[in-house]
Amino acid sequence: MRRIYQKYINEFLKKKIILISGPRQSGKTTLSKMGHSDYIYLNFDNENDRKTIREMSWDKKIKLIIFDELHKRPKWKQWLKGVYDTNEYNNSFIVTGSARLDTYKKVGDSLAGRYFQYRLHPLDVREVCKIEKKSDADEVLDRILNYGGFPEPYLANNKRFYNLWKKTHLDIILKQDLITLEDVKDLKSIELLIDLLKERVGSPISYSNLANDLQVSDKTIKNWLQILENIYVIFKLTPFSKNIARSNLKQPKYYFYDVARVTAGDGAKFENLVACSLLKEVQFRSDCLGEDWNLSYLSKKGGLEVDFAITYENKLKFAIEVKLSDSNLAKNFSPFLSELKTVEKIQLVKNLEQEKMYPNGVEVRKASRWLCKW
Repeated sequence: MRRIYQKYINEFLKKKIILISGPRQSGKTTLSKMGHSDYIYLNFDNENDRKTIREMSWDKKIKLIIFDELHKRPKWKQWLKGVYDTNEYNNSFIVTGSARLDTYKKVGDSLAGRYFQYRLHPLDVREVCKIEKKSDADEVLDRILNYGGFPEPYLANNKRFYNLWKKTHLDIILKQDLITLEDVKDLKSIELLIDLLKERVGSPISYSNLANDLQVSDKTIKNWLQILENIYVIFKLTPFSKNIARSNLKQPKYYFYDVARVTAGDGAKFENLVACSLLKEVQFRSDCLGEDWNLSYLSKKGGLEVDFAITYENKLKFAIEVKLSDSNLAKNFSPFLSELKTVEKIQLVKNLEQEKMYPNGVEVRKASRWLCKW
Protein backbone atom coordinates (compact mmCIF):
# COMPACT_ATOMS: atom_id res chain seq x y z
CA MET A 1 0.00 0.00 0.00
CA ARG A 2 1.41 3.35 -1.04
CA ARG A 3 1.63 5.78 1.90
CA ILE A 4 0.78 9.48 1.95
CA TYR A 5 4.26 10.32 3.27
CA GLN A 6 6.19 8.92 0.33
CA LYS A 7 6.39 11.90 -2.03
CA TYR A 8 7.37 14.25 0.80
CA ILE A 9 10.20 11.99 1.97
CA ASN A 10 11.53 11.39 -1.53
CA GLU A 11 11.44 15.12 -2.34
CA PHE A 12 14.39 15.97 -0.07
CA LEU A 13 16.14 12.60 0.01
CA LYS A 14 19.20 13.90 -1.85
CA LYS A 15 19.50 17.01 0.31
CA LYS A 16 19.07 15.74 3.88
CA ILE A 17 19.35 12.67 6.06
CA ILE A 18 15.77 11.41 6.42
CA LEU A 19 14.80 10.23 9.91
CA ILE A 20 11.62 8.15 10.06
CA SER A 21 10.35 7.14 13.48
CA GLY A 22 7.14 5.46 14.51
CA PRO A 23 5.64 2.42 16.21
CA ARG A 24 6.99 -1.01 15.40
CA GLN A 25 5.37 -2.53 12.29
CA SER A 26 3.75 0.73 11.23
CA GLY A 27 5.45 0.44 7.82
CA LYS A 28 8.74 2.35 8.18
CA THR A 29 10.89 -0.21 6.34
CA THR A 30 8.38 -0.68 3.53
CA LEU A 31 8.02 3.08 3.14
CA SER A 32 11.81 3.50 2.99
CA LYS A 33 12.19 0.91 0.24
CA MET A 34 9.18 1.86 -1.89
CA GLY A 35 10.00 3.76 -5.05
CA HIS A 36 13.69 2.80 -4.92
CA SER A 37 15.45 -0.02 -6.76
CA ASP A 38 19.08 0.76 -5.85
CA TYR A 39 19.26 0.51 -2.06
CA ILE A 40 20.85 -1.49 0.72
CA TYR A 41 18.98 -2.16 3.98
CA LEU A 42 20.95 -2.62 7.21
CA ASN A 43 19.14 -3.48 10.44
CA PHE A 44 21.11 -2.94 13.66
CA ASP A 45 19.09 -5.73 15.30
CA ASN A 46 20.62 -8.19 12.81
CA GLU A 47 24.04 -9.56 13.77
CA ASN A 48 25.46 -9.57 10.23
CA ASP A 49 24.14 -6.10 9.47
CA ARG A 50 25.50 -4.85 12.79
CA LYS A 51 28.96 -6.06 11.76
CA THR A 52 28.64 -4.34 8.39
CA ILE A 53 27.65 -1.09 10.11
CA ARG A 54 30.52 -1.36 12.58
CA GLU A 55 33.04 -2.01 9.78
CA MET A 56 31.36 0.51 7.44
CA SER A 57 31.78 -2.11 4.72
CA TRP A 58 28.56 -1.69 2.75
CA ASP A 59 28.74 -1.07 -1.00
CA LYS A 60 29.28 2.69 -1.26
CA LYS A 61 28.20 2.72 -4.91
CA ILE A 62 24.61 1.90 -3.98
CA LYS A 63 22.58 5.12 -4.10
CA LEU A 64 20.38 4.73 -1.02
CA ILE A 65 21.53 3.44 2.37
CA ILE A 66 18.77 2.54 4.84
CA PHE A 67 19.77 2.14 8.50
CA ASP A 68 17.10 0.57 10.71
CA GLU A 69 17.17 0.73 14.54
CA LEU A 70 20.46 2.65 14.36
CA HIS A 71 19.58 4.52 17.57
CA LYS A 72 20.56 1.35 19.45
CA ARG A 73 24.18 1.92 18.42
CA PRO A 74 26.20 3.81 21.06
CA LYS A 75 26.80 7.43 20.02
CA TRP A 76 24.74 6.82 16.88
CA LYS A 77 24.26 10.46 16.00
CA GLN A 78 27.97 11.30 16.07
CA TRP A 79 28.68 8.20 13.99
CA LEU A 80 26.01 9.12 11.44
CA LYS A 81 27.32 12.68 11.25
CA GLY A 82 30.74 11.32 10.35
CA VAL A 83 29.30 9.01 7.68
CA TYR A 84 27.25 11.85 6.18
CA ASP A 85 29.99 14.47 6.25
CA THR A 86 32.53 12.15 4.57
CA ASN A 87 30.09 10.87 1.94
CA GLU A 88 32.25 10.71 -1.19
CA TYR A 89 29.74 8.82 -3.34
CA ASN A 90 26.81 11.20 -2.91
CA ASN A 91 24.70 8.51 -1.23
CA SER A 92 21.27 9.23 0.23
CA PHE A 93 20.51 8.10 3.78
CA ILE A 94 17.29 7.05 5.50
CA VAL A 95 17.38 6.19 9.21
CA THR A 96 14.34 4.45 10.69
CA GLY A 97 13.60 3.59 14.29
CA SER A 98 10.86 2.34 16.59
CA ALA A 99 11.80 4.89 19.26
CA ARG A 100 11.29 8.65 19.26
CA LEU A 101 14.48 9.77 17.56
CA ASP A 102 13.77 13.40 18.50
CA THR A 103 13.92 12.70 22.23
CA TYR A 104 15.63 9.35 22.73
CA LYS A 105 19.40 9.87 22.98
CA LYS A 106 18.70 13.34 21.64
CA VAL A 107 19.82 14.16 18.13
CA GLY A 108 21.12 17.50 19.46
CA ASP A 109 23.78 19.50 17.68
CA SER A 110 25.51 16.48 16.15
CA LEU A 111 23.06 16.34 13.22
CA ALA A 112 21.92 19.98 13.30
CA GLY A 113 21.01 21.16 9.81
CA ARG A 114 21.62 17.74 8.31
CA TYR A 115 18.27 15.98 8.72
CA PHE A 116 14.51 16.20 8.25
CA GLN A 117 12.33 14.10 10.54
CA TYR A 118 9.05 12.34 9.76
CA ARG A 119 6.78 10.56 12.24
CA LEU A 120 5.02 7.59 10.64
CA HIS A 121 1.66 6.51 12.07
CA PRO A 122 -0.47 3.41 11.47
CA LEU A 123 -3.24 3.64 8.88
CA ASP A 124 -6.28 5.80 9.60
CA VAL A 125 -9.57 6.57 7.84
CA ARG A 126 -8.18 9.59 5.98
CA GLU A 127 -5.11 7.83 4.59
CA VAL A 128 -6.94 4.69 3.48
CA CYS A 129 -9.69 6.71 1.77
CA LYS A 130 -7.11 8.90 0.05
CA ILE A 131 -5.05 5.97 -1.21
CA GLU A 132 -7.90 3.60 -2.00
CA LYS A 133 -10.42 6.06 -3.39
CA LYS A 134 -13.25 3.49 -3.58
CA SER A 135 -13.01 2.63 0.13
CA ASP A 136 -16.14 2.91 2.27
CA ALA A 137 -15.23 5.23 5.18
CA ASP A 138 -17.59 3.46 7.59
CA GLU A 139 -16.08 0.09 6.73
CA VAL A 140 -12.53 1.44 7.17
CA LEU A 141 -13.41 2.94 10.55
CA ASP A 142 -14.95 -0.31 11.79
CA ARG A 143 -11.98 -2.33 10.59
CA ILE A 144 -9.57 -0.08 12.50
CA LEU A 145 -11.69 -0.41 15.64
CA ASN A 146 -11.57 -4.20 15.32
CA TYR A 147 -8.01 -4.80 14.11
CA GLY A 148 -6.16 -1.52 14.61
CA GLY A 149 -4.45 0.56 11.93
CA PHE A 150 -1.15 -1.30 11.74
CA PRO A 151 -0.84 -2.40 8.10
CA GLU A 152 -0.41 -6.16 8.61
CA PRO A 153 -3.47 -6.88 10.81
CA TYR A 154 -5.52 -4.19 9.05
CA LEU A 155 -4.95 -5.77 5.64
CA ALA A 156 -5.44 -9.28 7.05
CA ASN A 157 -8.92 -8.23 8.26
CA ASN A 158 -9.15 -11.26 10.54
CA LYS A 159 -9.83 -11.23 14.29
CA ARG A 160 -7.88 -14.38 15.05
CA PHE A 161 -4.89 -13.03 13.13
CA TYR A 162 -5.07 -9.77 15.08
CA ASN A 163 -5.26 -11.56 18.44
CA LEU A 164 -2.12 -13.54 17.61
CA TRP A 165 -0.35 -10.49 16.15
CA LYS A 166 -0.96 -8.20 19.13
CA LYS A 167 0.63 -10.68 21.55
CA THR A 168 3.87 -10.88 19.60
CA HIS A 169 3.84 -7.15 18.79
CA LEU A 170 3.83 -5.98 22.42
CA ASP A 171 6.16 -8.80 23.42
CA ILE A 172 8.78 -7.62 20.91
CA ILE A 173 8.43 -4.00 22.04
CA LEU A 174 8.79 -4.75 25.75
CA LYS A 175 11.31 -7.60 25.64
CA GLN A 176 13.47 -6.32 22.81
CA ASP A 177 13.18 -2.55 22.42
CA LEU A 178 12.51 -1.60 26.04
CA ILE A 179 15.19 -3.81 27.57
CA THR A 180 17.70 -2.83 24.87
CA LEU A 181 17.14 0.91 25.25
CA GLU A 182 16.35 1.38 28.92
CA ASP A 183 17.58 0.08 32.25
CA VAL A 184 14.24 -1.44 33.25
CA LYS A 185 14.15 -4.36 35.65
CA ASP A 186 10.47 -4.52 36.64
CA LEU A 187 8.97 -5.55 33.31
CA LYS A 188 5.93 -7.16 34.93
CA SER A 189 4.90 -3.86 36.55
CA ILE A 190 5.18 -2.06 33.22
CA GLU A 191 2.91 -4.70 31.68
CA LEU A 192 0.43 -4.06 34.52
CA LEU A 193 0.70 -0.32 33.90
CA ILE A 194 -0.25 -0.88 30.25
CA ASP A 195 -3.27 -2.92 31.36
CA LEU A 196 -4.37 -0.10 33.69
CA LEU A 197 -4.00 2.49 30.93
CA LYS A 198 -6.09 0.38 28.52
CA GLU A 199 -8.95 0.67 31.02
CA ARG A 200 -8.54 4.45 31.51
CA VAL A 201 -8.28 5.71 27.94
CA GLY A 202 -9.87 9.14 27.54
CA SER A 203 -9.77 9.99 31.26
CA PRO A 204 -7.28 12.39 32.88
CA ILE A 205 -4.61 10.32 34.58
CA SER A 206 -3.53 10.74 38.19
CA TYR A 207 0.11 9.73 38.65
CA SER A 208 -0.57 9.21 42.37
CA ASN A 209 -3.43 6.80 41.71
CA LEU A 210 -1.32 4.75 39.31
CA ALA A 211 1.53 4.79 41.82
CA ASN A 212 -0.78 3.48 44.54
CA ASP A 213 -2.14 0.77 42.25
CA LEU A 214 1.36 -0.47 41.43
CA GLN A 215 2.97 0.27 44.81
CA VAL A 216 5.72 2.48 43.38
CA SER A 217 6.54 6.19 43.53
CA ASP A 218 5.02 8.95 41.38
CA LYS A 219 8.48 9.52 39.92
CA THR A 220 8.70 5.89 38.81
CA ILE A 221 5.27 6.06 37.16
CA LYS A 222 6.23 9.22 35.26
CA ASN A 223 9.46 7.57 34.13
CA TRP A 224 7.67 4.43 32.92
CA LEU A 225 5.05 6.47 31.08
CA GLN A 226 7.79 8.48 29.35
CA ILE A 227 9.51 5.27 28.30
CA LEU A 228 6.26 3.91 26.84
CA GLU A 229 5.86 7.18 24.93
CA ASN A 230 9.43 7.00 23.65
CA ILE A 231 8.93 3.50 22.23
CA TYR A 232 5.56 4.36 20.67
CA VAL A 233 3.19 2.30 22.79
CA ILE A 234 1.18 5.32 24.01
CA PHE A 235 0.98 9.06 23.45
CA LYS A 236 0.05 11.85 25.83
CA LEU A 237 -2.31 14.82 25.47
CA THR A 238 -2.25 17.71 27.93
CA PRO A 239 -4.89 20.45 28.42
CA PHE A 240 -4.59 23.41 26.08
CA SER A 241 -2.87 26.45 27.54
CA LYS A 242 -0.93 29.26 25.92
CA ASN A 243 1.49 28.74 28.80
CA ILE A 244 3.13 25.44 27.84
CA ALA A 245 4.77 24.97 31.24
CA ARG A 246 1.43 25.37 33.00
CA SER A 247 -0.22 22.92 30.61
CA ASN A 248 2.35 20.23 31.38
CA LEU A 249 1.56 20.47 35.10
CA LYS A 250 -2.07 19.46 34.57
CA GLN A 251 -3.41 15.92 34.38
CA PRO A 252 -2.73 14.34 30.97
CA LYS A 253 -4.74 11.81 29.00
CA TYR A 254 -3.07 8.81 27.40
CA TYR A 255 -4.02 6.96 24.22
CA PHE A 256 -2.67 3.87 22.42
CA TYR A 257 -1.29 3.76 18.89
CA ASP A 258 -2.93 0.33 18.61
CA VAL A 259 -6.62 1.31 18.79
CA ALA A 260 -7.94 -2.24 18.99
CA ARG A 261 -5.98 -2.88 22.18
CA VAL A 262 -8.21 -0.54 24.26
CA THR A 263 -10.47 -2.31 26.79
CA ALA A 264 -12.24 0.69 28.39
CA GLY A 265 -15.43 0.22 26.32
CA ASP A 266 -16.64 1.03 22.81
CA GLY A 267 -16.88 4.76 23.51
CA ALA A 268 -13.31 4.97 24.78
CA LYS A 269 -12.02 2.83 21.91
CA PHE A 270 -13.72 5.13 19.41
CA GLU A 271 -12.29 8.20 21.17
CA ASN A 272 -8.85 6.57 20.93
CA LEU A 273 -9.35 6.09 17.18
CA VAL A 274 -10.20 9.78 16.78
CA ALA A 275 -7.19 10.76 18.92
CA CYS A 276 -4.90 8.70 16.66
CA SER A 277 -6.38 10.26 13.52
CA LEU A 278 -6.05 13.82 14.81
CA LEU A 279 -2.50 13.36 16.10
CA LYS A 280 -1.46 11.77 12.83
CA GLU A 281 -2.86 14.67 10.82
CA VAL A 282 -1.32 17.45 12.93
CA GLN A 283 2.08 15.72 12.88
CA PHE A 284 1.79 15.10 9.13
CA ARG A 285 1.13 18.80 8.57
CA SER A 286 4.06 19.67 10.81
CA ASP A 287 6.57 17.18 9.37
CA CYS A 288 5.58 17.20 5.69
CA LEU A 289 4.22 20.72 5.19
CA GLY A 290 6.28 22.61 7.78
CA GLU A 291 3.19 24.00 9.53
CA ASP A 292 2.75 24.54 13.28
CA TRP A 293 -0.16 22.35 14.40
CA ASN A 294 -0.69 20.73 17.80
CA LEU A 295 -3.23 18.51 19.55
CA SER A 296 -4.42 18.86 23.15
CA TYR A 297 -7.76 18.92 25.00
CA LEU A 298 -9.83 21.56 26.79
CA SER A 299 -10.17 21.50 30.55
CA LYS A 300 -11.62 23.66 33.32
CA LYS A 301 -11.91 23.33 37.07
CA GLY A 302 -14.57 20.93 38.21
CA GLY A 303 -13.71 18.28 35.64
CA LEU A 304 -15.23 20.15 32.68
CA GLU A 305 -13.69 18.97 29.40
CA VAL A 306 -13.92 18.92 25.64
CA ASP A 307 -12.19 15.84 24.24
CA PHE A 308 -9.81 17.50 21.76
CA ALA A 309 -8.44 20.91 20.86
CA ILE A 310 -6.43 21.54 17.69
CA THR A 311 -4.24 24.62 17.46
CA TYR A 312 -2.47 26.32 14.58
CA GLU A 313 0.41 28.58 15.59
CA ASN A 314 -0.84 28.26 19.19
CA LYS A 315 -4.31 29.57 18.31
CA LEU A 316 -7.36 27.36 18.74
CA LYS A 317 -8.83 26.24 15.41
CA PHE A 318 -10.96 23.19 16.32
CA ALA A 319 -12.72 22.01 19.47
CA ILE A 320 -13.90 18.42 19.06
CA GLU A 321 -16.18 16.28 21.22
CA VAL A 322 -16.59 12.57 20.43
CA LYS A 323 -19.76 10.52 20.84
CA LEU A 324 -20.52 6.95 19.91
CA SER A 325 -24.22 7.38 19.07
CA ASP A 326 -25.65 10.51 20.74
CA SER A 327 -26.61 13.13 18.13
CA ASN A 328 -28.02 15.53 20.73
CA LEU A 329 -25.97 18.64 21.41
CA ALA A 330 -23.19 17.74 23.87
CA LYS A 331 -23.26 19.71 27.11
CA ASN A 332 -19.46 19.70 27.25
CA PHE A 333 -19.22 22.70 24.91
CA SER A 334 -21.40 25.01 27.06
CA PRO A 335 -18.76 26.16 29.61
CA PHE A 336 -16.32 26.96 26.80
CA LEU A 337 -18.58 28.75 24.28
CA SER A 338 -17.47 32.27 25.20
CA GLU A 339 -13.87 31.26 24.49
CA LEU A 340 -14.70 29.39 21.26
CA LYS A 341 -16.53 32.06 19.25
CA THR A 342 -14.09 31.90 16.33
CA VAL A 343 -13.29 28.21 16.72
CA GLU A 344 -14.84 25.39 14.69
CA LYS A 345 -16.84 23.33 17.19
CA ILE A 346 -17.33 19.78 15.97
CA GLN A 347 -19.27 16.96 17.62
CA LEU A 348 -18.14 13.75 15.95
CA VAL A 349 -20.63 10.88 16.16
CA LYS A 350 -19.88 7.38 14.92
CA ASN A 351 -23.46 6.19 14.46
CA LEU A 352 -25.28 9.21 13.01
CA GLU A 353 -28.25 9.32 10.66
CA GLN A 354 -28.47 13.08 10.07
CA GLU A 355 -25.87 15.82 10.43
CA LYS A 356 -26.85 19.04 12.25
CA MET A 357 -25.62 22.55 13.01
CA TYR A 358 -26.86 24.36 16.12
CA PRO A 359 -27.29 28.16 16.60
CA ASN A 360 -24.29 28.26 18.94
CA GLY A 361 -22.09 27.08 16.06
CA VAL A 362 -21.66 23.44 17.10
CA GLU A 363 -21.66 21.12 14.09
CA VAL A 364 -22.74 17.52 14.59
CA ARG A 365 -20.90 15.49 11.94
CA LYS A 366 -20.70 11.83 10.97
CA ALA A 367 -17.27 10.78 12.20
CA SER A 368 -16.20 8.57 9.29
CA ARG A 369 -17.05 11.25 6.72
CA TRP A 370 -15.39 14.08 8.66
CA LEU A 371 -12.24 12.11 9.47
CA CYS A 372 -11.93 11.17 5.83
CA LYS A 373 -11.95 14.75 4.57
CA TRP A 374 -11.02 17.27 7.28
